[in-house]
Amino acid sequence: MHVNKAHAVFTVARVVKDLGEDEDWLWDVANGMDTEDGVIGVYGTGDDQVMAFTDFGIENLTELIRIHKDDPELLKRWDR
Repeated sequence: MHVNKAHAVFTVARVVKDLGEDEDWLWDVANGMDTEDGVIGVYGTGDDQVMAFTDFGIENLTELIRIHKDDPELLKRWDR
């Protein structure tokens, strides 16, 4: 039987506050992450969806932030 090992998730707004980053920019950086990377979509009423991260996801996101700050052109390459 599969057991979910995530005991909590943190919304993108919480991660933005904790990491001191811009939410729109962080959303763009995290957009390529998958559930295996520690990100999930949390659905509210209607069609509202919020990105949320496990502890593992925050670790992965922190590494992506470092990579994107080292090479700011990465996101511009995907805007095409």
